[in-house]
Amino acid sequence: MNTQPTASHFIDGKYVEDTAGEVIEVIYPYTGKVIATLHAATPAIVDQALEAAKRAQKEWAGWTATERGRVLRRAAEIMRARNHDLSVLETYDTGKPYQETSVADATSGADALEYFGGLAASITGEYIPLGNDFVYTRREPLGVCVGIGAWNYPTQIACWKGAPALACGNAMVFKPSETTPLSALKVAEILFEAGAPAGVYNVIQGFGAVGAALITDPRVDKVSLTGSVPTGRKVYAAAAQGIRNVTMELGGKSPLVIFDDADLENAVSGAILGNFYSSGQVCSNGTRVFVQKGMKDAFLTRLTERLAGVKMGDPQDPGVNFGPMVSENQRDIVEGFIAKGVAEGATLVCGGKRPDMPGFFLEPTVFASVTDDMTIAREEIFGPVMSVFDFETEAEALARANDTIYGLAAGVFTADLTRAHRMAAGFAAGTCYINTYNDAPVEAPFGGSKLSGVGRENSKAAIEYYSQIKSVYVRMGDLEAPF
Repeated sequence: MNTQPTASHFIDGKYVEDTAGEVIEVIYPYTGKVIATLHAATPAIVDQALEAAKRAQKEWAGWTATERGRVLRRAAEIMRARNHDLSVLETYDTGKPYQETSVADATSGADALEYFGGLAASITGEYIPLGNDFVYTRREPLGVCVGIGAWNYPTQIACWKGAPALACGNAMVFKPSETTPLSALKVAEILFEAGAPAGVYNVIQGFGAVGAALITDPRVDKVSLTGSVPTGRKVYAAAAQGIRNVTMELGGKSPLVIFDDADLENAVSGAILGNFYSSGQVCSNGTRVFVQKGMKDAFLTRLTERLAGVKMGDPQDPGVNFGPMVSENQRDIVEGFIAKGVAEGATLVCGGKRPDMPGFFLEPTVFASVTDDMTIAREEIFGPVMSVFDFETEAEALARANDTIYGLAAGVFTADLTRAHRMAAGFAAGTCYINTYNDAPVEAPFGGSKLSGVGRENSKAAIEYYSQIKSVYVRMGDLEAPF
């Protein structure tokens, strides 16, 4: 396959270009160099994509669910067969190391396509007996869905939104982040190659104005966003004007609670995965690490030792395990948070600097002696910065863990089985982990509470957010009326 997409947009089964659109430069985070130049969608491109989706959706919904499922499963097979090329492209798009993208990105997207491909034929209604009469329900598609993607998992997000939408008989117009516009185009190309009718899955590029045009268009029936809380507020408000269905997967400031009896190595592994995977650019990261006082010194010592295993460099090198930030701007934002952490009195245990090498790298950074009122304890950083807190009792840990405006994820490490389940029940979060962190299998619902979002992605739960129920009352006898 061509590793690079061949034009800015994929509409109605083919690549489409309109150079009148605003220029989008794709910068490779390892070199800082422009590797591709795309154009944002003009109003004509937006219209073309929505018209294609609206037309194709009617045809697609007329297919049997088994036929639709077959297309999704075929797309999953193609994606797995091309995992290497898709992973290389994802690394160019995001800067994440190939060691990571080759096992976590296109593979995760393929899992979603396979799962919802298998689920499609089981999306059915029910029969409700009412004496001699009865009601039956039909689960029907919503129509045209708009997906707005984030820049940290461009391939995965394109599939996490597209797979359930298509399984239910919808069509989709997907707008990736302008920072990582390349990978979603290959998802669209693969779905078309797998047999989806032209127009069922379209990708158009752009900044906020293009997203706003999509969200407010009367042809759109559903909006699904992965992004920040400020973006979520705008998108939710705009979608509400048309009373549209909405799914919001937003940010977090998630707690990871480690008790004295936890296995030290596993707890350190969990903290590393929950803070430094993808250079810390994961919405569900457990960036507030609460360590019970009896283990704090051992935890920080072992964590520092393990961080010596970080290997930075060319992210296309399979031996590199830590990549650059996605952009210069994101690195600047994270450095601002690090400066605030130092200024507000947190103890910098390690990291905090730019290594002397090309790319938008930032060392894995650990702060200890963090208090709950510090900026680094309250605001989402979205970079490789871990804050470590002390605590004494279970009740204290739970209360402090929940003291946040967010509620995306939470984790606990302990050998005490009943305590683990008490903590999971008590966490105010949509996704919880016991003796692990950041696993996101497609079989399990994923989403947040509080400001972290609305609705769920993945699993059977996602079907609820990409379909609607129609009730049909059937009277079997004569109908009486008062006159």
